[in-house]
Amino acid sequence: MRYIISLMLVLFMFTAVQAELITRTVEYMDGDVVLEGYLAYDDSFGGNLPGVMVVHEWTGINDYTRKRAEMLAQLGYVAFAADIYGKGVRPQTAEEASQQASIYRQDRELMRSRANAGLNYLRELDLSDPTRLAAIGYCFGGGVVLELARSGAEVNGVVSFHGNLDTPNPEDAKNILGKVLIQHGAADPHVGREQVTAFWDEMHNADVDWYMTAYGGAVHSFTNPNSGDDPSTGVAYNAEADMRSWEEMQDFFNEIF
Repeated sequence: MRYIISLMLVLFMFTAVQAELITRTVEYMDGDVVLEGYLAYDDSFGGNLPGVMVVHEWTGINDYTRKRAEMLAQLGYVAFAADIYGKGVRPQTAEEASQQASIYRQDRELMRSRANAGLNYLRELDLSDPTRLAAIGYCFGGGVVLELARSGAEVNGVVSFHGNLDTPNPEDAKNILGKVLIQHGAADPHVGREQVTAFWDEMHNADVDWYMTAYGGAVHSFTNPNSGDDPSTGVAYNAEADMRSWEEMQDFFNEIF
């Protein structure tokens, strides 16, 4: 009996050692433009896993984006942080970030093309289940995943964290195939009530399966610890809203997958 228990402990330890979070930077294309994304998965989960694409804030892929991809991988998803800007384009200042984000906000077809390129990369991975795909985005990225959905992309659902809700093409909401979850800071001065109610009307008119969770006292960028701690600036981290919104996302994934 002691021998059997010892053997089981050895096997457990061997399995724990073998399990590993795999991450790597990968290049892929949108037309003739080279993009550089970040892939993360846990090899202890077997079979084809649900895939989740992560879209970065206006600063491009950075440590925060990679951390979110790794957190998703630890939950059992194949996570892919998509690159909207292109390889080597990583804004270093707020001014540079604003300039880059404006390119895509002013050209929604280009935004959709870059988002779909990332989704297609994720879909074609041997690791992922192409019938179980979702996309999440933060701030700028939240607006990107909504445009991805409006493009008619085949995703089970999208989640926007403190993202822009506006679009120049609200009629395209009729193309949305999956479900939509909006994680919104109720005190966000950058996404005000006029934008929120316009989005409500857009979703209602297109009969989309959607819902929104608004976090009291939370302002813009409430999930990012690098956003500071002064809500009066309009941009600040809110630990409680961060935790609650991440749990809400997991419940949403359990539903759509």
